[in-house]
Amino acid sequence: MTDEPTSDGPNEFPTEEELPDDPVTVDDIDPFTVDDEDFEDVDAFAAAEWKSETTANERIQTVINRTTTPKSAGDIADTALVSETKARTTLNDLVDDGIVRSHQTDSGKLYDRDPSWHLLKQIRQLAASDTLVDQIQRVKQEIVEYNEKYEVNDPEELLVSDKDLTQDELDDVSHWRTAKRELSHLRAAYRFKQAVEQTNTMTAPVIEHTGTQTTPSTGSQSPLQ
Repeated sequence: MTDEPTSDGPNEFPTEEELPDDPVTVDDIDPFTVDDEDFEDVDAFAAAEWKSETTANERIQTVINRTTTPKSAGDIADTALVSETKARTTLNDLVDDGIVRSHQTDSGKLYDRDPSWHLLKQIRQLAASDTLVDQIQRVKQEIVEYNEKYEVNDPEELLVSDKDLTQDELDDVSHWRTAKRELSHLRAAYRFKQAVEQTNTMTAPVIEHTGTQTTPSTGSQSPLQ
């Protein structure tokens, strides 16, 4: 008998004395690092796991990034699992940074994300995409297909027309609006990317070259057209 391992499994197995008296069941295997028996429901378990894996500032920023209607520091604190004092301090810092807006009301100060900052963040993310031009072309083609299908240049023209729209046509209007908004953001991202590249070119150190210089071609059509 050889001691070399085979592809079928190990050559050595536990003896009868080494085996447990009772067979192992699924209940004996716990893949979680947090004991879920300490919590009454799944939400409490998920909240405890979120709190253990993030900082207070991270949770506050996550909540405020999803806040489109003004909320109090107390409401945000409850969702972010932090004290109201901590939430208010962090939110005021984010207001100073231009990331969050504050609104003074008779019942106190309310907070929501700054839409301009959030839009700029989206544009910066789009500008970093390697498929930006492809995305522009895809959305442009989608809009052209809507234009040809309904023989109007804008979804609003279809809505104010005398035609009784079916549910499918109303769905098309919704998707058409989304496509136009997406194209606007993609074009803004393309212009932003161009501006960054031009700025980097202007501030880059001048390197002297010997020999024949080549001039880049400017004949290609812009995807914005």
